[in-house]
Amino acid sequence: MYQLYYSPGSASLIVHWLLLELKQPFALHKVDFASSQQKSAEFLAINPAGQVPVLFDGVRYICESAAIVLYLTEQHPAAELAPAIDATKRAEFIQWLMYLTNQLAPSFRLWFYPADLGMTEYPATTKLALQHKIESCWQRLEQHLEQHGPWLTGAQPTAADFLMTMYMRWSRNMPNSALAWPKLKWVADQLRQRSSWQQLNQTEGLTEWLY
Repeated sequence: MYQLYYSPGSASLIVHWLLLELKQPFALHKVDFASSQQKSAEFLAINPAGQVPVLFDGVRYICESAAIVLYLTEQHPAAELAPAIDATKRAEFIQWLMYLTNQLAPSFRLWFYPADLGMTEYPATTKLALQHKIESCWQRLEQHLEQHGPWLTGAQPTAADFLMTMYMRWSRNMPNSALAWPKLKWVADQLRQRSSWQQLNQTEGLTEWLY
């Protein structure tokens, strides 16, 4: 049985969601950020970065959301949440996983945590620059979906679309949420209709951006 260390609404959301989609047995271990549990000696022994998600597969602890996504799709290929390893779309799937993780995730991290740069609050120009950086990612994804969609790798949804939807959720309170881009909104609307999404939100106690 998988063991997932998570915090509600954080980057662990994608792993929780995929485990539900894959219909795999798993146990949840909530890491309480409010009490800085992620900085405890016990948790740092599992992940020295002090971050979630962490997935234990019965043998090893695996960290980093995109790595776990890739690992799970490889362990459970019958679910078809990723192109087969020898499929022509495989490289594109991996590319989008890395794009989302390397471009959107760090920008959102800065948006939410100015303390990472030693600030309590950003100057207006810095805040606007971060907003534009995130929106430039939405624009690139929108253009790709217009030309090659409706999903990131074409005709079928993959775990990359689920990961993108998690990041879209993070934009919900920004001046321009990802739903302002029609093709992105279509992806989010389709995936938010899945029973796994509703179950995920209920379990994590999330009440925003359900539909």
